[in-house]
Amino acid sequence: MQYDPIKRSLGKVFNATPMLRVLFYKMLDVLLLRSWYIHRELRKLTSSMGAVGISALDAGCGFGQYVYNLARLNKSNKVLGVDVKDEQVADCNGFFARLGMAERVHFEVQDLTTFSSHEAFNLILSVDVMEHILEDRKVFSNFYDSLAKGGMLLISTPSDMGGSDSDNHDEEAHGFVDEHVRDGYSISDITEKLTTAGFSHVEALYSYGTPGHIAWVLSMKWPIIAINATKLAFLILPFYYLAFMPICLILNAFDVCMKHSSGTGLIVKAIK
Repeated sequence: MQYDPIKRSLGKVFNATPMLRVLFYKMLDVLLLRSWYIHRELRKLTSSMGAVGISALDAGCGFGQYVYNLARLNKSNKVLGVDVKDEQVADCNGFFARLGMAERVHFEVQDLTTFSSHEAFNLILSVDVMEHILEDRKVFSNFYDSLAKGGMLLISTPSDMGGSDSDNHDEEAHGFVDEHVRDGYSISDITEKLTTAGFSHVEALYSYGTPGHIAWVLSMKWPIIAINATKLAFLILPFYYLAFMPICLILNAFDVCMKHSSGTGLIVKAIK
């Protein structure tokens, strides 16, 4: 099974109107625990910078969920989203133009192994991207070059403690790692690579501890398995989420508040 076919199917449904697209973003913010962690860090950054706007890069922007959030955090923020998929970039440019944000939000087709814009950004966001890129050292070097002095790189990525579901080897679970070039990072591995790239301060923390992992299984893994098995699952899932979503929200809240000695995800901050 793969994520991308499901993403494309959902994208077609929620692209019908801008309001549905925004609803889709809000659903992702609730469902995906990594969004909880990213929003926490972005709120900290916004609080520290006050009313001053920033120039931000969403490196691997996908549907544009985080670009939307960054643009709304401060009306002075300017955001560039890059992705390797032409259709995704064209779709996002069209959507944000309809929202009237085209003057400060733009999307480009770029390969992160070659893209660099010297000291152009105060913030670079990379959410569940690096596990897909083999030449990660080159990308980290490009990130460093693209950040202004004092700028921050914020990464969410699977850890090597089962973050790509690599602790399960049945045929169904294997689908969750088919799109990844590595099972995940250890804290020492990603810290060494970022330090070698030039970053002066690197902080890596585990996410998706026991509460978060259980929530992910309930809210994401099982529904995706069901959808891959039969499209009829789309009819059943609203009732499933009605029953299980309150439990998942509580588990996510616990996960964000706890400090984890291990976890299947990593939240990494690096300062230039």
